[in-house]
Amino acid sequence: MQKISLLAAAALLAIAPAAPSAAMPPPLPDVEGKDAAMLQAEMATGWLYDGLVGDVYLDRLGRLDDYGPKLDAVITTFSFADVGVETKRLYEERKAGKLRGPLHGIPVLIKDNIEVAGLPTTAGSLALKDNVTGRDAFIVTRLRNAGAVILGKTNLSEWANIRSDKSTSGWSAVGGLTKNPHALDRNACGSSSGSAAAVAASLAPLAIGTETDGSITCPAAINGVVGFKPSVGLVSRSFIVPISHSQDTAGPITLTVRDAAAVMTAIAGSDPADPATAEADARKADYVAALSPGALKGKRVGVLRDRIGDRADIAALFDAALAQMTALGATVVEIGDSRSGQEKLGKAELDVLMTELKADLNAYLSALPNANTPKSLADVIAFNKAHPEELQWFDQALFELAETKGGLDDPAYLEAKATALRLAGAEGIDRLLKAHDVDLLLGVTNGPAWVSDLAKGDAYDGPSVSQMPAVAGYPHLTVPMGLVDGLPIGLSFIGAKWSDADILAAGYAYEQASRKRTAPTYRASTTP
Repeated sequence: MQKISLLAAAALLAIAPAAPSAAMPPPLPDVEGKDAAMLQAEMATGWLYDGLVGDVYLDRLGRLDDYGPKLDAVITTFSFADVGVETKRLYEERKAGKLRGPLHGIPVLIKDNIEVAGLPTTAGSLALKDNVTGRDAFIVTRLRNAGAVILGKTNLSEWANIRSDKSTSGWSAVGGLTKNPHALDRNACGSSSGSAAAVAASLAPLAIGTETDGSITCPAAINGVVGFKPSVGLVSRSFIVPISHSQDTAGPITLTVRDAAAVMTAIAGSDPADPATAEADARKADYVAALSPGALKGKRVGVLRDRIGDRADIAALFDAALAQMTALGATVVEIGDSRSGQEKLGKAELDVLMTELKADLNAYLSALPNANTPKSLADVIAFNKAHPEELQWFDQALFELAETKGGLDDPAYLEAKATALRLAGAEGIDRLLKAHDVDLLLGVTNGPAWVSDLAKGDAYDGPSVSQMPAVAGYPHLTVPMGLVDGLPIGLSFIGAKWSDADILAAGYAYEQASRKRTAPTYRASTTP
């Protein structure tokens, strides 16, 4: 395992950490801002061959993540040699005419709550620093089978941001604080902070994140890239550190919607070890084939106007996006009040998450093969109390609350679960789609990234539309919509259960017409 390319290491050892970037050796071929489709084209022509692509990204990762801006987006990587073996094998397959699809030879980073054979899976916690299981998660196996090259593991909000409501997103005891590449003093949101920051900085063209509520869409939007939370049950959760079997899902974070569709085509599918995915094989599609620049023509799109906040600059971006979609043939339908009847959703969701966190995490930890890992939530709580570095910035109040909860047969939990699903689904998204006769819902994913402050915790108070699709288990896509104060803002596309292909197609049509993704500048701050 390593965090810096071997090509850069010798030069870096010879200079002080404060040496200017000019002292670095010349870079390998430039991959900044290149998506998987562009890389495929270059590998097909031989300019960037599969046997070199891993070296290029590991070198870039070392330069930007460990030195230079020092993003701390990546916790660990495979060695140059290990990645080289895989990339060269795929190169030989390409030469022999065997292509596995659009991910053949493409590097990908995996969030560090997802198991990858040969690397620890820590969820950012020192309690799991020895959690080397020797197995791949179901979705990692599917990525490998599709030809993707696993580079390493990304940083995250520790325990996927469920330990405390006073946390700073993007911080973990193992990985430190992930920085936003658009402004290094700004937050990268969470919990898939490292995955989103890494893709924005082209440390890899693709990454996998996970979401329980906003943990793919918020970091993707705030880092100015694409993030897709699929319908719960479309993607396996096997060998992923859990929070909630009702809401957890993995999903892609990418530079483009096309790449997100390619990743979804690879990872969607039924897993016998995850009963929630029983319908996945019947529901999955070739998501790339379903994309079309004309996908919005004739569509009716419902606008969540009451959820965009009160900033005029964000409203202006949103109105420009709506005008773009009107020009593409969509009919925009204003939804005046999308919050009516949702007053009890927050409490019901919290009750579900706390009960399922205890049950699901206990089941995961108790089955870990390493004797040195905690075997229950109670063990983790005790570990944190015994290790001050874990609690140096914020508490574990949510863990302690979850530990007080009953089991999955507790009547209070069952009532909360039914209430949450009803309010978010039948009386939430489903009601809005039907009452306004619209095909999908649109909203502002996020406000601009806030200044990170470990002592005070997150200061986010902007727009958010993640809760209803997260609780209902429905698809939610975010696509770059533009910048305010030089910081990215995302546009959200939300649909009914299993409408994943339609949501990706709608986002693709907007993306192709708008082209709002902006490369990060790695400036120290947004203020002089």
